[in-house]
Amino acid sequence: MLVRVNAPSRRSVDGHLTVLAGERVFSSQFKYPRGAEVFGEREDAEYVYQIISGAVRTYKLLPDGRRQINSFHLAGDMFGLENGTIHRFTAEAIVETNVRIMRRRSLIDAMTNEGGGATKLLILFTRNLQHAENHMLLLGRKNALEKVAAFLLEMHERLAHPKELTLPMSRRDIADYLGLTLETVSRALSTMRDRKMLCFNGVTNRKIVLLDREGLAEIDT
Repeated sequence: MLVRVNAPSRRSVDGHLTVLAGERVFSSQFKYPRGAEVFGEREDAEYVYQIISGAVRTYKLLPDGRRQINSFHLAGDMFGLENGTIHRFTAEAIVETNVRIMRRRSLIDAMTNEGGGATKLLILFTRNLQHAENHMLLLGRKNALEKVAAFLLEMHERLAHPKELTLPMSRRDIADYLGLTLETVSRALSTMRDRKMLCFNGVTNRKIVLLDREGLAEIDT
């Protein structure tokens, strides 16, 4: 279930969308509670989304029932802009999440009517392709410790290098993103803690302080 935060309005779109659209597009804000589906796999890709606060995971259920998470989207990130007409993944709110929603056609029209719009559109799709390539390389790593180190460094970078890394996703989510088991992710994090590379704050262990970022980078490489 989603909750409308405000009625549709003609307003500036912040972050990446301002850079891409240039002018103004119609948008609405919605609030999704934790675990709510934003869109489902194979649904029509009619809208594009930008996260105002919270986090979203996109995933695909495999034939054997396992879940493969394709990406985590954080505040400021865009998602849902597909190459085709349907969504290839399901999108789900990890925590209570506020998103800005606009029609895909309106965004593309605004971009193509701006100077250099075709280039902006190409940059957007290229960025998505680069993420897919990086994730494929990550899944191909032989060492679970490398995967977890790479994930922590990725999150640290995307969250603008905070002193304390607060992860919205669970260890199960991390495992499904990295192609590992929950137990393997837990062992890798414990190994890094024992090596004094990180420490945990709070009872949920989702707050992490990276004590040795250079050491994690050495593992990653």
